[in-house]
Amino acid sequence: MKTAVPDKYALTQNAIALMVAFLIHLPELLALTDRSGQAALFPDMSGLDVAGEIVFAYLSMLLLFALNVRLFRFDNELVAVRWRSVLLSFGLTWGASSLLGKGFVWLHGCLDFPAVDAQLHRYLHPLRDVLLASVVTGSCYLQHLSRESRRMLLENQQLRTENLLNRFEALKSQLNPHMLFNSLNTLCSLIREDGDKAQRYLQELSRVLRYTLQQNENNCVSVDQEMESVRSYIYLLQMRYEDNLRFHIELAPGTGHRRLPSMALQLLIENAVKHNEISNRHPLTVSIRTAGEKLVVSNPRRPKTVAPGSTRVGLDNLSKRYRLLTRQDIEVRQTADTFTVTLPLI
Repeated sequence: MKTAVPDKYALTQNAIALMVAFLIHLPELLALTDRSGQAALFPDMSGLDVAGEIVFAYLSMLLLFALNVRLFRFDNELVAVRWRSVLLSFGLTWGASSLLGKGFVWLHGCLDFPAVDAQLHRYLHPLRDVLLASVVTGSCYLQHLSRESRRMLLENQQLRTENLLNRFEALKSQLNPHMLFNSLNTLCSLIREDGDKAQRYLQELSRVLRYTLQQNENNCVSVDQEMESVRSYIYLLQMRYEDNLRFHIELAPGTGHRRLPSMALQLLIENAVKHNEISNRHPLTVSIRTAGEKLVVSNPRRPKTVAPGSTRVGLDNLSKRYRLLTRQDIEVRQTADTFTVTLPLI
């Protein structure tokens, strides 16, 4: 796949160069077949002379294409090509084409290279240089836009796939029999003990499930939106673990409008609860704080005696979504005592 795209790019440039080389010398080609009307325009012209002109135009365009790709990276869809670059490309290509034309005239005069030696042909050289520069620069820019568009479509499709996988994993985690049993058991106890708490618990549970189901096409959400769902999720967990599970949240003012992938924080909290012991002897404290342009989630490491198997699907999915959205990656640091995940804010 990686070698097919550059080959297609080069083939397109070759096809354009060959087509333009023949088109700009179409009058000479017609003159070869109908000398009666156009012989005066191109006196003493032979088929070899026209062939020399076509070959030179073809090679010149390939060289101009290569020059533009080298200097302006039109073949790299990750490079942003601005209008200033396009205008600069046109100017340099025009100048390079003019220099190549003068070199061809020198080859014809000094080394007798086959070429059309006609006064009209010499007058048309400047117009040909402008035409070649326009075709080369325009083709490079359009090809760049096409490649960039294909890349964006592919990345959007990958992002939708990762979002669906993330929703599925989150929903599967929340609706697995163990989670449902714990939630219903907690709700049953609250109904017997405190009807108001039971009602709120049910409301918070419905908020968490609704948030999970609604995050379909939303690639990113604001920190405020994510924290609203996270607080509902924290309420559910603290009703189950009580004082043995604590949260330390410290967000800098002005970060609420910043964005991050949906359900990123819920995933990290879920991982902390899933893999660590939570008891009177070892209460668990999960820290959520901002550090510059990043959000840091950390917790002490106290692995459960019978630890659930870790597939790392959640973290891998979160990492892929970050790379697709921002071309950055999450940072995962694990020591003997702590587990920390750093999320860049968008």
